[in-house]
Amino acid sequence: MHYMFEAGFLGTRAPFFMDAATVTVASLPLLVYLAILAARRGYYGLHRAVQWGIFVLTILVVAWFEYGVRVGGGFSAFSARSTVNVWVQRGILGGHVLIALVTLCLWIGTLVRAERNYRQGNLPGGYTLRHVRRGLATAVGIFLTALSGVWVYLILFVFGR
Repeated sequence: MHYMFEAGFLGTRAPFFMDAATVTVASLPLLVYLAILAARRGYYGLHRAVQWGIFVLTILVVAWFEYGVRVGGGFSAFSARSTVNVWVQRGILGGHVLIALVTLCLWIGTLVRAERNYRQGNLPGGYTLRHVRRGLATAVGIFLTALSGVWVYLILFVFGR
């Protein structure tokens, strides 16, 4: 896994795994939007498959990212070269982690309920409005997670010495 720590492809000081994770997280809102579009056009099977695919991809990328951070020395090792105040860095990171965890719980709940309702023949149908509301809340959380994740990347690897 040595390749993870080689120079990234975005032209910053970030290692490869940080660039790859950031690009993946930043693309999530677009992927979710495309999945929502599929549902709006009546392609419910495609919507379901894409949502599960996005979720699994996200879990794999986050696990790979967490491994890289731990092996790379933790947050302190990556934040040492930033010119942004360490308390600001930690505050932004804390906000990102909080948003991401709340979104993850909401996303899991939305997927599990949707799967159950789909298998029972209630989606599309009687539970559609609830599903749409939960799905939109999850999409907003994913957007905020992506935005705050890019912000963390910028303060660590762009605004640095």
